[in-house]
Amino acid sequence: MERAIIANRKHDKGEVRKEMSERKMKRVEDSLTEQSHLLMPKCLNAAGYLFGGQLLAWIDETAGIVAKRHAEMNVVTVAVDNMYFKAGARVNDTIVLIGRLTHVGRSSMEVRIDTYCEALDGTRTMINRAYFIMVGTDEHQHPVEVPGLIIEGVTQQIENEAAQKRAKTLESTQTGRILTKQPQMRLFLFISNIYCKVRIP
Repeated sequence: MERAIIANRKHDKGEVRKEMSERKMKRVEDSLTEQSHLLMPKCLNAAGYLFGGQLLAWIDETAGIVAKRHAEMNVVTVAVDNMYFKAGARVNDTIVLIGRLTHVGRSSMEVRIDTYCEALDGTRTMINRAYFIMVGTDEHQHPVEVPGLIIEGVTQQIENEAAQKRAKTLESTQTGRILTKQPQMRLFLFISNIYCKVRIP
């Protein structure tokens, strides 16, 4: 009986190793994305600077492309963590967004997006940094496993470790949950590092 149990455990461990070895792995550079926008008057706020809501939309779009390229499937945004506005931008400025993966779980992916204001001589000044959490989904909007992430070099290792710490902080600072009768869809509202998960029909 004991031998049978030990054999089963060895078999289970072997299956786990097999599944892990069969998981597709991809590099950070495989999904690295850069997008540029010319800042037009329609994208400004009342003070004449880049409207934060417009920048948020651009960042979300860039994060989605990064995650979609890595996951090779449709993705959804599930959380925004640590979005810092460092400086503003004015009309006719060139806005450059660069997105890269920092960490991948089973179905979730953290994407770091750096936003720059590019001068006429090509000099770039960072105006925003944000971290978005994306999740790969199937046709029914259910989370599914995505390829793993190959960490290369000291910089990526530091980013990956920091991403894991942010994930733990985000989980511990979740402050509330509002449920409705039909929780098929989820809407996430975010304030700084704190977000409330809202399910709507």
